[in-house]
Amino acid sequence: MVMGGPKELVEQVLAKDLCSVCGACVDLCPYFKAHNGKVAQIFECDLTQGRCYAHCPKTGVDFEQLAQNYFQKSYQGDALGIYRRITAAKAGEKLGAGQFQNGGAVSALITQALESGLVQSAVLTDNEEGKPVARLVSSAGEVLNCASTKYTAAPTVACLNKAAADGHRNLGVVGTACQLTGVAQMRQDPLKKDGFEDPVALTIGLFCTWSLDARKFQELLADKVDIDTIVGMDVPPPPAEIFVIKTKSGAVEIPLNEVRAIVPHGCTVCPDMTAEWADISVGALEGNSGWNTLIIRTEKGEQLVEKAVSEGYLILDEFSAESLEHLTLGAGNKKKRAQENAQKESP
Repeated sequence: MVMGGPKELVEQVLAKDLCSVCGACVDLCPYFKAHNGKVAQIFECDLTQGRCYAHCPKTGVDFEQLAQNYFQKSYQGDALGIYRRITAAKAGEKLGAGQFQNGGAVSALITQALESGLVQSAVLTDNEEGKPVARLVSSAGEVLNCASTKYTAAPTVACLNKAAADGHRNLGVVGTACQLTGVAQMRQDPLKKDGFEDPVALTIGLFCTWSLDARKFQELLADKVDIDTIVGMDVPPPPAEIFVIKTKSGAVEIPLNEVRAIVPHGCTVCPDMTAEWADISVGALEGNSGWNTLIIRTEKGEQLVEKAVSEGYLILDEFSAESLEHLTLGAGNKKKRAQENAQKESP
């Protein structure tokens, strides 16, 4: 890829409304900051090359290079990316109860990774007054507090950047596709910095079709629900066409077309539904809300899953051919739409 600096990042991504608020450019220096669902450059910088540009998932990603670096395989553009196997999974009894979105597999895996020492701490996304907030956690209790899906865009990678700058190593990261693409870019040390150390020991990706603009989402909810009472959110499978807000006093349903209207423009050019640059990718299991789909991509991911099963943190089951067909179709369609939209963005 052609390397640029903050000027090019502003021109090519921020000015074109392609930013997905992943946080990859934030807390690397004082110049880029995230606030309430937006990223902005607050001071000018004259660097001709910068990590802000090199790490961004929207400045141009060399998928072949990433595939060779992380999987030692050539990138074929397959709908689900490179993987070893796919299985159904849910949290085992050892994890305990939590406000899980589906089967609780992410919480189970991160807890196992912490307990086994595979990671010393983990970057997760919590919810605070209706806003997504990245947290660095180091205990099972903190992991459970961050359970459930946040549908708004979050600068989670900024928390990783700060943790790495503070000297943290052997970090786990849970993130969406754009967030983990930024992490994968960073882990390659694209600017070949002296003394570079990869601070990441484990990545868990979250399936993502789109996220929501945090500010617009707050505005949408303002006259529908008390944000302080929200305990969860969900998008039921078709043909429901609703977005469900779960509150302490009951559920509130919003037509999905109102929600789609506040999806950031940057999501339209993202080709990755299943978080391909992860050790393990996790999503809902269509037709069975008590289970997750688990895509195991690396040897490290395979070993973690096996240990989580043996320790009682995770339960596995067969992933049906029908489920695989639906998942492949959905992920392939997202790739196709993203490619078409990216071509429209090209000069």
